[in-house]
Amino acid sequence: MTKGKILLGITGGIAAYKAAELTSALTQKGVEVTVIMTESATHFITPLTLRTLSGKDVFTELFPEKIPPDPLHISLRERGDILVVAPATANFIGKMANGIADDLLSTIALSFTPNYKATGQAQPVIIAPAMNEVMYKNKIVRENLKKLKKYGVKIIPPEKGYLACGVEGEGRLASPDKIIKIIFETLKKISKR
Repeated sequence: MTKGKILLGITGGIAAYKAAELTSALTQKGVEVTVIMTESATHFITPLTLRTLSGKDVFTELFPEKIPPDPLHISLRERGDILVVAPATANFIGKMANGIADDLLSTIALSFTPNYKATGQAQPVIIAPAMNEVMYKNKIVRENLKKLKKYGVKIIPPEKGYLACGVEGEGRLASPDKIIKIIFETLKKISKR
């Protein structure tokens, strides 16, 4: 029995490798996971890995060769109760905060409506930023995160720890356990509606 459906967006940072653990753990807990990757993410982890772990096709292109009957960003949106982007890079956060939709994941993100008051039907969006500490503390990134929070997007802050650039700092992707906990809390809330 499925315990909910999520779209898992993966963007192009080194923390993308942790999406494999996240996908595997969610699938084992009965969550249906459909993965959408940016092109940059495919440089860090392969779609084949995520397709094997999720048991579902992985989507990477806004305009695939085999064109579906409905616009892909709309048909995929309907496959998920929640959109989770983990990791979310500074680039993706900036695009989302400013309404830029130039690839499949950013287009899907704009098709979700996390603000219940605006539409009458909330479609939760959760993002888990991961980047170098200097980038995470950049005023532009901080303003973009504030803007997303104001729009109703749930932000899972990064943790402090060893970063891929070889320094200790804030910017490490939140642990898969923490992300999963927030996903299940969100699924529980929307199931009560």
